[in-house]
Amino acid sequence: MQTALLAPRPIEALELPADLDGHDGVNRAPGRMQIAAANDLDAVRAWLARVADSKSTFENYRKEAERLMLWAIVQLGKPLSSLTHEDLLAYQRFIADPQPAARWVAGGGRKHPRSDARWRPFYGPLSPTSQRQAMVILNALFSWLVSAGYLAGNPLSLSRQRARRAQPRITRYLERELWDEVKAYVDSLPRDSTREREHHGRTRWLLTLLYLGGLRISEVGTNTMGDFFSRRDAAGKERWWLDVLGKGERRRLVPATAELMEELVRYRRERGLPALPMALETTPLVLPIGTKAGTQAAQPPKPLTRAALHAIVKDIFAGAAERLRQRGAQAGAGSDFAARAAQLERASAHWLRHSAGSHMADGDLDLRLVRDNLGHASLTTTSLYLHSDDDRRHRETEARHRIDW
Repeated sequence: MQTALLAPRPIEALELPADLDGHDGVNRAPGRMQIAAANDLDAVRAWLARVADSKSTFENYRKEAERLMLWAIVQLGKPLSSLTHEDLLAYQRFIADPQPAARWVAGGGRKHPRSDARWRPFYGPLSPTSQRQAMVILNALFSWLVSAGYLAGNPLSLSRQRARRAQPRITRYLERELWDEVKAYVDSLPRDSTREREHHGRTRWLLTLLYLGGLRISEVGTNTMGDFFSRRDAAGKERWWLDVLGKGERRRLVPATAELMEELVRYRRERGLPALPMALETTPLVLPIGTKAGTQAAQPPKPLTRAALHAIVKDIFAGAAERLRQRGAQAGAGSDFAARAAQLERASAHWLRHSAGSHMADGDLDLRLVRDNLGHASLTTTSLYLHSDDDRRHRETEARHRIDW
């Protein structure tokens, strides 16, 4: 089989000739391995198997490993286990503009099923955020393969000094695997007493607002339930929005996806409120524990302060970090778990906003839509064209940005 005949195809459908399967790659480690992998595909699948119980993490990791492996065998004619540091530098340039586009990019940027002959690994050039995230994931892949005794060295390790200089920009968000740990911890919170149930419901709702809505912590405290509203799009479908008054007294419309609205209804019912908010309702977005919020309340409770909201998030990160350390001790892998726990302890509420933006961009949501969702530029809503653009932003945000409790 000639390398020139190979074309990009999903990793589960790959059948590689012996000269490209990596069984004798130049970076293969001598000695005993910790995984049963005869070739690169086996090794990558062993790495992916670790996160198979987390759909979003699995798909994200598979995407990046798949793209690199396909580029290596199709573009370079080399197996993954023969890639050098220089090859990885070339790959970083490649993902910024995958060429030839006919080979690598789906026509019109459309997402085809993996079984479709029109499937391609890319939907267009990756944004700078997505490029950084891709290399972070690939660095984790190579590090793990070295630890597993499959590779002799990590070809990305020589770039780590540069990554440390950019640390404030890169690390102020949670990778999907670490975000999954936070959600799992919230799901584990006790719910035996009324107070515990209120605490759990409030925590889940606050993290939902910060992540799905991309809200700043100050915006959670200053906006109200009455800022949710619905309108019909051009196709007649009712869509909910959150009208946020944000930084600099600027307003923006945040798509209230079906998932976000489900969480809102869940939280309101738990607190004795009607399922959906009414126009001009002054109920705070997040309610204090133990206060009456339903129809029997004499007046709406006061909103939580920024400091109180921040403390709730920090407590959750601290609890998730401790849970990680305990799991690491039980598994005998304390150092890896401790490093991830330390990152969680450094995190703040604003990290969730950065995480939301990073995950949206990494999920191939158009960066202009991410910009508008996060309020990095003011919205113009005076023309029908831009109104239609809002409808598209709502559809794509709902389809590509999820919390998956």
